[in-house]
Amino acid sequence: MSESALPPLTPPPPPPPPVVPPEPAVVVRRGPPPVVAAALAWIFPGLGHLFVGRRGSAFLYALIVTVTFLCGLSFEGRLYSPEPGQPLTILATFAVYGAGILNLAARYLVNNPSGSILSVTYEYGCAFLLTAGLMNLLLMLDAYDIAAGRK
Repeated sequence: MSESALPPLTPPPPPPPPVVPPEPAVVVRRGPPPVVAAALAWIFPGLGHLFVGRRGSAFLYALIVTVTFLCGLSFEGRLYSPEPGQPLTILATFAVYGAGILNLAARYLVNNPSGSILSVTYEYGCAFLLTAGLMNLLLMLDAYDIAAGRK
C-alpha cells in the first residue's frame, strides 16, 4: 500500500463542553423570624401563633393550655423543681416550665407551689400541670415551623 492510499489524518473532534448545573435560586424568606415566634409561644400560650397570623388557633391554644394549667393548680398539683437524688424531677421541671409565664406567675402567687400530696386530686393536678407545659412546648415547635414556612 502506498501512502497515497491512506486517508489523510484529521485531528479528533473537540470534546463537548462540560455540563454546568444551574446555580440554585436564593430563597428569600419574608415571614416573621421563627425563633421570635417560638419565644413568644413560650412566654404565653398562643402568642407565637398570634405573631405568625393564626388568630383563631392562637386564641384556642391559649384557652386550652391556660385552662389545663389552672385546673392543675386548682387540683393542688405540684410545680416541680429539681431535687437532689431525684433525677426525674429534672424532666418534670422542664415540662412544667414549658408553660412559660403561667408557671412563673403561679410560683409567686400560689401559697403552696409544691402542691398538697394529701389532697385526693394531687395526682390529677400534677398530670394537668405537666400536660399544660408539654402542650405549650409542642405549640412552640408548631409556631416555629409555621414561621419557617414548613406548614
